[in-house]
Amino acid sequence: MKKLVAAIAVLVALSGGALAQDYPNRIIKIMQGFPPGGNVDIIARILGHEMEKSLGQSIVVEAKPGLAGGLAAETIARMDPDGYSLLVLPSAHPAYAALSKNVKFKVVDDFTWISVASFYPFMICVKADSRFQTLKQLIDEARAKPGELKYGSAGVGSILHTTVELIGNQTKTQFLHVPYRGEAPAITGVLQGDVDFIATTTGPISSRVKSGEFRALAVTGKTRWRDFPTVPTVDEATIPGFEVISWTGLAGPANMPKPIVDRLNAELRKALAVPDVKQKLESMGGDPRATTPDEMKALVQRQYDVWKKLAVEANLSIN
Repeated sequence: MKKLVAAIAVLVALSGGALAQDYPNRIIKIMQGFPPGGNVDIIARILGHEMEKSLGQSIVVEAKPGLAGGLAAETIARMDPDGYSLLVLPSAHPAYAALSKNVKFKVVDDFTWISVASFYPFMICVKADSRFQTLKQLIDEARAKPGELKYGSAGVGSILHTTVELIGNQTKTQFLHVPYRGEAPAITGVLQGDVDFIATTTGPISSRVKSGEFRALAVTGKTRWRDFPTVPTVDEATIPGFEVISWTGLAGPANMPKPIVDRLNAELRKALAVPDVKQKLESMGGDPRATTPDEMKALVQRQYDVWKKLAVEANLSIN
């Protein structure tokens, strides 16, 4: 029996090597789970356009919108792990899986993790004329008036929603959540005074903070954001050890051959090193930076654990 198992392992390794030598020999499809023209879609197209140059095959990006990208993830999880069906996904993936009761895939184990492409912190922002000058002031008032301070988000279960709920959970404060149909209308809600604050990605808010429309109270990364060196981190401002980092990266179905994974990882790294690609991702508020497959897998697992704990403690669910 041991000899049989060993023989099968050798055959699998050899077949994987043969596949990798021939890879790719046809069109590669990259699926993403959000409407065309959004942040994830744009990143998928930037990466695909650059990677196809050295891969020698066309890369087609397909949008398959669904709640927090879940429909695209479910679809890719069921595809053959041959390297021709890939997924560009954001950090909403582990958050959605943690908060949803109807997930039809295993958030970590049903995927082959290739590499993160870009990282993004969030900024906690208020309108420029808000009475809140610091995050501590905002939290202190929320603690004194539970459920009165309103915040906007891109929808129930979005990272913008769960980030604020995590802040509330860790500071024992309660905010009133006002979900919008997307990040842009939530930002408008702050500007119009319908909500008091928002956690928002750096891309759509950075220029508006610089122009004086909004005030940034804190960033959610472990370090200060390069474009706003005077804005403290949440860790510095009020919650030691706090960190929420958004990201967008590349994955595929589980059990892809390692040589193909290594090839795709190398090609993504090569793409991120192209000045035009780097500039485009940075202009979207990102920090273009690759990871190893193991590092990406660990990141997804770590974030899933954080959001699952929050879902239980704060009784959050998107179903």
